[in-house]
Parts: sequence; structure tokens; C-alpha cells
Amino acid sequence: MRSMWKGSVGFGLVNIPVKMYVAAEESNISFVQLDKKTRSRVKYKKVSELTGKELQTEDIVKAYEIGGDYVIVEDADFQKAAPEKIDHLEIAQFVNEKEIDAVFFERPYYLEPDKNGAKAYALLRDALLKEHKAALGQLVYHNKEWVCLLKPLSKVLVLHRLRFSDEIRSTAGLDIPDTAIKPEELKMASMLIAQLTRPFKPEDYTDTYSQKLLQVIEAKARGKSTGKPLKVVHNATTSDLMEKLKASLKTKSANRKAS
Repeated sequence: MRSMWKGSVGFGLVNIPVKMYVAAEESNISFVQLDKKTRSRVKYKKVSELTGKELQTEDIVKAYEIGGDYVIVEDADFQKAAPEKIDHLEIAQFVNEKEIDAVFFERPYYLEPDKNGAKAYALLRDALLKEHKAALGQLVYHNKEWVCLLKPLSKVLVLHRLRFSDEIRSTAGLDIPDTAIKPEELKMASMLIAQLTRPFKPEDYTDTYSQKLLQVIEAKARGKSTGKPLKVVHNATTSDLMEKLKASLKTKSANRKAS
């Protein structure tokens, strides 16, 4: 596994040198685009809007638009905005992880200590485990600031990149129901929730759609067909909501006995 960043984590006066690794990868199937007639690959070129000529990487600069004009932004400008400590994540506070809503979580990364930081790494990890806390701090990575939450996962410290509050869109304008729920309906729904409640096991959930899609593609390559009709799911209406809940409870009970 190749590290994507090397830096340090500040824990009070303790400095922990670490390496960061991507902890998750998409399970999507990679597709390419082809010319429908020739079946040749489609390539994209970067061209000048004014001249129409193709540009090379060394010919391209970053710019920011202000009032219809462009201001060229150079490496020195990024450095002026960077924090005093480069490649450093200073822990600003500790929190109960349950205080942070799932909508803020963006992507996880593994942190690995350098050899001379192993003991300090283990100290922070074990202290977080003991206190049932997570650490919060900010880091500038590739000219973008991150809000970072650190928490242990077994023996590994995981850095979770969080979204800033202004990146979360407002719920204003959504048509959210304010419907009165009958006590018996709520009771029935609670019973169904209790019946379906069990410990979370990540391995129970797999990307079955991608697996089936790959099977369809491989079958098509062999000249076979695996097409199946789609099942249409009908939403429960208000009038039959109780009946649907009762039927759901019966179905789950029957499945539990069968297993």
C-alpha cells in the first residue's frame, strides 16, 4: 500500500509523525467510452477557447474569476495562505463521536506511525479507546483545508474527512410531511424496528448490483443472455399502512422461524 501523505499529528505537546493511506475504494465497474460507429476509444483534449489549439500541461495555469476578469494564482499564493505548520494536523478538541451526524462524514483514511512515533501513536489510540472519544482538527492537503476526525478502529487510527457546515445544503424547500401518526401505527412500526434490530456486520452487505452487472457483461461476451424482468415495488398508501406493517411483522416472524 502506497502512502498518499506524510506529516504529523499534534496531541498537546506530543508530536506523532504519521503516513496516511486511502482506507476505502469504490466498488463500481470501470467503463470506457467508444465511438458508436468505429468502436474506437474516445479521448479528451484540453484546448484553448480562443485559438482551439490543444494545450499541454505546462501551458495551463490556475486562475480565479472576479467580476469577469481572471486572476492567475501561482504556487507562491497557495503558500501564503497555508498554515504556519506545513503537513501537520493539530488536535483542537475531543468529542463524543455520536455528536457528529453521519451527513458530515466524507471519506476515511488510515494513519500509520513512523517508527519513532509508535509509542505516541499507541498512547493516543489507547486513550481515545479508554475515554470513548474522537479527536478533531484541521489539515491543509493539496491546497484544500480538511476538517478531520480521528478515531480508533481496532489497533489503527482512522482519519475521517468531514464536510464543513457550509457544504451541507439546507433542507429549506423540501416538501417534508407533518402528518399526525396514530399511536397504534407508531407502536406497530416500533415492533418492526425491534424485530429487525441486530448488531451491524459490514460483511453482511455487498455490492450485489455490480456483481450481477458483471455477470451480465461476461455472459454477453460469451453470446448468452441473463436478462430478467424488473420487479416493480408498490408503495404503501395511507389506507393500507397498518395492514402492510402487520404483514411485515408476520413475514419477518416466519423467516426467523424458518432460519
